[in-house]
Amino acid sequence: MSAPILDVGDFAVERGEIVALLGANGAGKTTLIETILGFHRSARTIRLFGEDVTALPVERRVALGVGYVPERRRLFAGLTVAENLEASSRLPVAQRRRRLEEMLDAFPMLGERPDARAWLLSGGQQQMLALARALMDRPRLLLLDEPTLGLAPVVVADLLARLQATAADGTAILVSEQRASLALRIASRGVVLSRGRVVQIASSQELLNNPQLADLMAGG
Repeated sequence: MSAPILDVGDFAVERGEIVALLGANGAGKTTLIETILGFHRSARTIRLFGEDVTALPVERRVALGVGYVPERRRLFAGLTVAENLEASSRLPVAQRRRRLEEMLDAFPMLGERPDARAWLLSGGQQQMLALARALMDRPRLLLLDEPTLGLAPVVVADLLARLQATAADGTAILVSEQRASLALRIASRGVVLSRGRVVQIASSQELLNNPQLADLMAGG
């Protein structure tokens, strides 16, 4: 069996798998994702694609094939849709332009407004731009932090469907989400955090059927 795409000591994420990272506000979800990216030092051993990256800086980890959708998007507000996508890519120019066209085709709401400034987009359009930006270089691992925050239900449904399609193409996905039922709807497993510690790992169905999940989520 091949090595997991991501292994942070407490849990692993396999190729083509979606894992939900759950917990209340302050449970440590964002900190864990930022630690995987390399923004914080880690007491755990972190392996990406079979390689120990615990001591590697952020840019080296990203270059290995990590995509990131941060909470509240953090787009380049003054740049256009197309410029945001191009600015995020490390691909050679010709490949980058081809990939840009692919992303605009894959995300019709962006393809209709490639020259619109990011700050003029709706919240849903901005979130789709953040996702498309993270997918520009075809990451092997995609990390998302609270991607459904503040979005309308129809946009949430579209976003979740796109994550499922991305996983079906072989990308490993770790998605941090406070609304457990949303993430567990598309994930195979859930990892529950409380006060910075993993307190439970179980299948999505097991967690959805667990009457104590609300208490775990409220544990902080």
